[in-house]
Amino acid sequence: MKFEYLIMNNNIRFELSFKNISQLENKLNFCKLHNINNINIPCKGLIKKELFNSTIKYISKNFDEFNVTYHYSLYHQYSKNKDKSYQDFLDFVKNSQFNRIYNILLVSGSNKKKNFDSVEVLDCLKKEKNLKVKLGAAYNPYLKKFYNISSERERFERKFSTGLINSIWFQYGTDIKVLENEVTYIKKVAKDNKLNLFGSLFIPSNQFIARFKFRPWKEVYISEKFLYALDKFFDFTSDLVSFYKSNNITPIIESDFSSSEKLDSVYSFLENER
Repeated sequence: MKFEYLIMNNNIRFELSFKNISQLENKLNFCKLHNINNINIPCKGLIKKELFNSTIKYISKNFDEFNVTYHYSLYHQYSKNKDKSYQDFLDFVKNSQFNRIYNILLVSGSNKKKNFDSVEVLDCLKKEKNLKVKLGAAYNPYLKKFYNISSERERFERKFSTGLINSIWFQYGTDIKVLENEVTYIKKVAKDNKLNLFGSLFIPSNQFIARFKFRPWKEVYISEKFLYALDKFFDFTSDLVSFYKSNNITPIIESDFSSSEKLDSVYSFLENER
């Protein structure tokens, strides 16, 4: 099967989106049928609180063969107060440590809670006794240049200094030069410490462009020239895949792939970039 070698060797991941457990089951069975083992479960939209928690239990019970990374959003999982919310997250971390059934990408969320975002929570987590865990941290390379937010590097250094971070997950964007600068910076800070790098990837389509133009995602930079010329968007994506490959960054497919036709389009694109 196309790209089976890449999948089996952890060189590509797929993010699932779903509205209920029934949809999740269908997509997991689709993944199983097509030898997709590495999946990410986001924590946004409908996938939060009860559905997010039910998803973890369902996958752990019925599909333990998958290599799952859960995105834990402190914003979407917030409950009652900071103490309760922190305890919920601590329990979540301890469960992953005890059972070894999933990995965690910690994110603050679309709207950071005051004094309860990923930096503050990691500071608290490192003080916990007998807790040996490694987490993923999100990184948006485009904030300073395109959104005039200059704190991302400082936040990364604070997260990394806790000793709890072993992977970096790059936000999607369409400026490879900016991405290259930030990857160089992160590698310099990490020095000899092993950091697994992951990068968001969308396969361009007219549908994706229409959706983004109608409702742009917060702090996600996509150049206007790609939103009005699909061929240029394809050229950029080709360059991005090449950059990921040359820098040992594992792509995370965030485009819908839940049909044989859509999956083939993903594989066809990636196969052309090998």
